[in-house]
Amino acid sequence: MPVHNALLESLGPVFAVVFVGLLLIQWRWPLRRQHFSALRRLVRNGMLAAPGLLVSRLVLVPIPFVVSIWATRHEFGLFNRVHLPDVVAVVLGAMLYDYAYYWWHKFMHLAPFFWRFHNVHHTDLDMDVSTASRFHLGEVLFSIFFRVAVVGALGLSIWTLAVYEVLFSVANQFQHSSWRLPIGLERVLNLFFVTPRMHGIHHSIVQRETNSNWGTVFRWWDQIHRTLRIDIPQDALTIGVAAYRDEDELTFGKLFILPFRKQRAWKLPDGKVPDRPPHPAAHLAP
Repeated sequence: MPVHNALLESLGPVFAVVFVGLLLIQWRWPLRRQHFSALRRLVRNGMLAAPGLLVSRLVLVPIPFVVSIWATRHEFGLFNRVHLPDVVAVVLGAMLYDYAYYWWHKFMHLAPFFWRFHNVHHTDLDMDVSTASRFHLGEVLFSIFFRVAVVGALGLSIWTLAVYEVLFSVANQFQHSSWRLPIGLERVLNLFFVTPRMHGIHHSIVQRETNSNWGTVFRWWDQIHRTLRIDIPQDALTIGVAAYRDEDELTFGKLFILPFRKQRAWKLPDGKVPDRPPHPAAHLAP
């Protein structure tokens, strides 16, 4: 079996083990109180995730690996022109890939057409590890072009891709989980990585807070670009999108066609706009 095929085969089990582990951990040590049926959400998020996971398995992950092999053979892209020790190239490549994801995530929020699809992810009324897979199929398909462009431009090796895919999968599930880590430990982790409390703020119904904390693996990009918010305690958060608060409007069928319908203004059903002034904080709020 070719090396890249073996790497691809290993990603599925990693995803499954991390998912089940975090599902059990967040049940034992929950970070946020759940307001809606966990089982209904798990089923709904699973149904939404299924088409995207299938496309990821068949296209999203394999195609960048093929592009990586092509770029290596043709000496195309940054890292195929600037020859560095393998370990350095893998570390720098993974960091630059993550930095590119910061901008992709920000783009999904601020470009109205793409927000239509990313909105599906944010309409989850509670947030746990199952939210990590709640992406509209359209967003998954769009991200293929983004990944191909980044992998080709940077000339990332298959080893860099393998490392980053594992980091991305683990980080994505970890940050969406409702795992109450000891606050001291999470503050230390949050010096480097996006953690559940930090990413929970990104899923707030306050739009200013949703438009922050766009990092995926490393928190540094938000810090550099002044989009970091760590000042909101978890018990002060309301998860979701202001205009979509009725669970009956968030069924699988309605969520699937949500990007193709008129998008609502960021207001609560009673017309109020949720807001909260920022309070600069040196440490992650509990």
